[in-house]
Amino acid sequence: MNGVLVIDKPCDFTSFDVVAVVRRLSRERKIGHTGTLDPMATGVLPLLLGKATRAASLLEDSDKVYRAEFQLGVDTDTQDNTGTVLRKSDAPVSREQLLAALPSFQGDILQTPPMYSAVRKDGRHLYELARQGIEIEREPRPVTIYRLELLEYNEPERRGSLLVECSKGTYIRALCADLGQAVGSLGMMTALRRTRACGFSLEQALSLDEARSLAEQSQLESRVLPVESLFLHLPQISVTAAQSVRFQNGGALALERLRLRDPLAPEARVRVYSPEGEFLGLGRADAETQELAVLRLFYDSGTEQKA
Repeated sequence: MNGVLVIDKPCDFTSFDVVAVVRRLSRERKIGHTGTLDPMATGVLPLLLGKATRAASLLEDSDKVYRAEFQLGVDTDTQDNTGTVLRKSDAPVSREQLLAALPSFQGDILQTPPMYSAVRKDGRHLYELARQGIEIEREPRPVTIYRLELLEYNEPERRGSLLVECSKGTYIRALCADLGQAVGSLGMMTALRRTRACGFSLEQALSLDEARSLAEQSQLESRVLPVESLFLHLPQISVTAAQSVRFQNGGALALERLRLRDPLAPEARVRVYSPEGEFLGLGRADAETQELAVLRLFYDSGTEQKA
């Protein structure tokens, strides 16, 4: 199988657990995923199968949307409800206080990663140190919150939910904890669901039970999306038969000989198609040579592909 299978990851599964299950169901050895979800998190987990694994390093990470539930008045060592409670606060927090605090977390911000995270320090994961009871100073890291909305808030219980659209490397657990401190209380995340990633939504996702059922009927491949679905945000061009052969062999194409609606910006990426409409791969405009260089090939001549 070659393409993208979007899975709705269940709670208490690691991302690698999901890969292992789909590897057995699909009998495809080469499988990767496009962004780790913690075991407690659920939701959109796009899996790359076969030739689609070539796309992993090319994917943009700004397209991630989450629904996060939080509890104010509690601080844990993991910043979520799976950890050990460290502190509690009885300070009341109004809806108006939360709404007033949200703008300070939008846009480009600095966020300190949690100790229970995969961030490395001197060659070791922070979570390895945390499990030994060691806490070290962490450098704040730049992240971007594109959208942040308060969806629900129960003032007496100090529970609520957020919609978060954010960049790669954003820790929603840390966001909930930081928000709690910003309103004069404490905070932890109690649930997390990713609703969108890499352009794919929950509506396109299969549960593992659905995937198992389709595999039993030899129908799982019918839900595998083409590789090009990862890059629909990029412009596309069609090339001639001769240009197609050259591109498939790794040769750059002269920009002046391409049928372009508009000139390509330097370093612009495009989807390249054969005269027959087959997705060949991605090209990159080289301003210095005035050529479209091969960025990544996905089509292998003479083999059937889901791309």
